[in-house]
Amino acid sequence: MTEPLLVARDLRRGFASGGRRVAALDGVSLAIAPGETLGLVGGSGCGKSTLARVLTRLVAPEGGSIAFMGDDWLALGGGRLRAARRHMQMVFQDPLAAFNPRATVGGVIADALRIHAMVPKAGRAAEAARLIDRVGLPSGLTGRSIRDISGGQRQRVAIARAIAVRPRLVILDEAVSALDVSVRGRILELLVGLQRETGVGYLFISHDLAVVRAVSHRIAVMAAGRIVEEGPAAGVIAAPSSDVLIDLIGAVPRLTGIIRPERSEDRQDDAY
Repeated sequence: MTEPLLVARDLRRGFASGGRRVAALDGVSLAIAPGETLGLVGGSGCGKSTLARVLTRLVAPEGGSIAFMGDDWLALGGGRLRAARRHMQMVFQDPLAAFNPRATVGGVIADALRIHAMVPKAGRAAEAARLIDRVGLPSGLTGRSIRDISGGQRQRVAIARAIAVRPRLVILDEAVSALDVSVRGRILELLVGLQRETGVGYLFISHDLAVVRAVSHRIAVMAAGRIVEEGPAAGVIAAPSSDVLIDLIGAVPRLTGIIRPERSEDRQDDAY
């Protein structure tokens, strides 16, 4: 049996809101295997984004544990944490805050290659250009300021930066919500193709059940800081047991033309 890539147990995190304590995470547990996509759905404010930030250690949990690639993720520090961060990347809903606003499109990706020593200095510009092309952006954007491109283009740059360092896990928090339908389809095809080639795992967070259904092996449903339903994507959609999922299914438009995900045992790091 394949060892899990990520295992989170009983994660808890609260915030003060309006003079009271709100449990953003109230005992959340989940696991993701190599080459697997876990779709995470739920309404606004249910805790999805807080979970993403806790898993990436942007926010500290108040309780629980996280194991990543066999290590105690919350105990890592210093050089070990910096090295391990390469293997867990995140793409935010609005990536502008995660970029240096003075950076160029090519510079954003080249910086990731430099920080994680992925490519020698002489080859960084060419590798950045290749990745920009892979996410469907024109090569002419390479020298443009990150502030001067559209939100959808920035999102594709964020995805290019995430895959540039050949991660083991990518957390995508509403990562395709700002893209138009045709671009969204191409990016989803890219993500599924990379997974088949490299065995990368995804936590795909969205309120859009149609997109999640198209790319996920399993689906987990969040409500009020808890996972209230989880199972294989087809089974969960066919027989929902939570009111949250029933409501989401009722709002799903048809989404066609997306390649269904498949596990791959053949992982080729240079496939990125």
